Amino acid sequence: MGWLDSLLGRSKPVEPDLDALFALPSAAVTLQAATGLTPTGLGSVAFRAAEGGAFASAEQDAKALLGDRVEESRDEYGYTWLLVRRAPDALSDLVTELHAVNSTLESAGFGPSLLCSLVSFAGEDSRRLAVVYLYKRGTFYPFAPLRGQRRDNALELQSRGTLDGELPLESDLSRWFPVWGAPGL
Repeated sequence: MGWLDSLLGRSKPVEPDLDALFALPSAAVTLQAATGLTPTGLGSVAFRAAEGGAFASAEQDAKALLGDRVEESRDEYGYTWLLVRRAPDALSDLVTELHAVNSTLESAGFGPSLLCSLVSFAGEDSRRLAVVYLYKRGTFYPFAPLRGQRRDNALELQSRGTLDGELPLESDLSRWFPVWGAPGL
């Protein structure tokens, strides 16, 4: 960043660090100990599909990596979601596959199309939580939905405290956007 950018108040965008996803399995152990939430074996990647053959080819390559463990859907905002299913005790494999999808799209030049990735957790008491990775920010945040499009703020804040130091967390709470109806959640 140059001195003119500093003077004008411009900042350099945060670079995504997809390798941060690999910290999720150890963070999940900490999360389980503190909250009782365990991995469900479900994770997903959201991206905005681009027109053209190059993007279609990159998307096909990403789906081919996952075989029959992937389901594709679109949400009301026009984002495509790839849902990956694994055994609940195979969190490392799930994270590796989510990383592969993100990396495939990024290496084909479609990184700006990536929105987020999430891994879901559940408790015996029917509580649900997603640990969401914001691609453009390179940070994580917890999202805990309740019925009626409400959020379990207490669980989100407890999870933030638990995951602090385990994952690079999003400090701006206004960026903890809800992912209502996200596949896998």
